[in-house]
Amino acid sequence: MAAREQILHATIDLIGSEGIGAVSNRRVAAGAGVALGSLTYHFPDQSKLLQEALVLYAEEEVSRFAEIAAQLRARDAGTEDVVAEVQLAIAASAERKTAGVAELELHLHASRNPELRDASQRCFAAYDDFATAALEALDVPEPARYARAVVALLTGMAVRRHGTGEQDVETAAAALQAMLRGALSA
Repeated sequence: MAAREQILHATIDLIGSEGIGAVSNRRVAAGAGVALGSLTYHFPDQSKLLQEALVLYAEEEVSRFAEIAAQLRARDAGTEDVVAEVQLAIAASAERKTAGVAELELHLHASRNPELRDASQRCFAAYDDFATAALEALDVPEPARYARAVVALLTGMAVRRHGTGEQDVETAAAALQAMLRGALSA
């Protein structure tokens, strides 16, 4: 991995574990295993470091969820497959706790920094597409209509997991199943 990418990933990890206020050039350089001069060479401005780290996080998240959505669409996924994929996505997010907190920081900073809005919007568009693919596989009528509600539910459950420390993947899956029953009966 190139030094620039190591620096950005170390920044994401630091944001996720200790918050944006903990980001300093020295701590990021130490976390990335690079010399301080290397960090300042690549990122002379700390605001650009933060912005690029959050954008990188969004790009990786968009790629990850686009792949999952494509896999759902490529096979004849049944209910069990969809539930398993959703549970895997939730569990992967729970395991990547620091990245999940960095994501919350991305969306919060996007509310104040228009330069981050595109990254936040692309992230949510990837989540919406994943939800649409899952709903399509379940033969839910008008899947795009319900995708945002599914994403809102899962995002809210993620915020709850991060805030409370609860790692209850089954509760999120049960809430999603209840929402789907409602959509299927509408």
